[in-house]
Amino acid sequence: MTTPKRIYLAGPEVFFPAEEHKAIVAEKKRILQEAGYEGVDPLDTALTFSDHEAKPERGHRIYQANRELMDSCDAIIANLTPFRGISADPGTVFEVGYMIGQGKPAVGFTLDSQNYRDRAGAADQEKHGHAIEDFEMSDNLMIEGGIRESGGQLLVAEQPGEHRFFSAELFRDCVRALAHV
Repeated sequence: MTTPKRIYLAGPEVFFPAEEHKAIVAEKKRILQEAGYEGVDPLDTALTFSDHEAKPERGHRIYQANRELMDSCDAIIANLTPFRGISADPGTVFEVGYMIGQGKPAVGFTLDSQNYRDRAGAADQEKHGHAIEDFEMSDNLMIEGGIRESGGQLLVAEQPGEHRFFSAELFRDCVRALAHV
């Protein structure tokens, strides 16, 4: 019996209320298991904190635990739906880059069908005169370019999902795309 490939599940879901996070992650893991994969969530750690531990130290320990989880995985599926702004969650973007930097494939998805430039105001420059990239991509060219170079792709929802940040159908498409990298 072979061990299923471990897939790191990156995305802003870690910031959702506990029950909401659990429900989405459980569905992702179920879909992956059906396809013969093992889903690994950033919260799949046994971290505990003392009341006296400083917040920066806690943050660094979370980073280390998540890095160890990523190191134990073979690929990443990342939720790149814009979060707290016009772009994907910055921690998720780091995780995608970290995995790609290790030569591991990445697949991403977004439930926002607008491209980056349109979300930024569909102008050539923002209010401070800084250029807004216009490559008709879902997010910054480095994110989508990196995913593409890894052999993966960034899938864009054609219709809303059952949650603002999740669509089981779109996630299944990501799992199918992962099978071809």
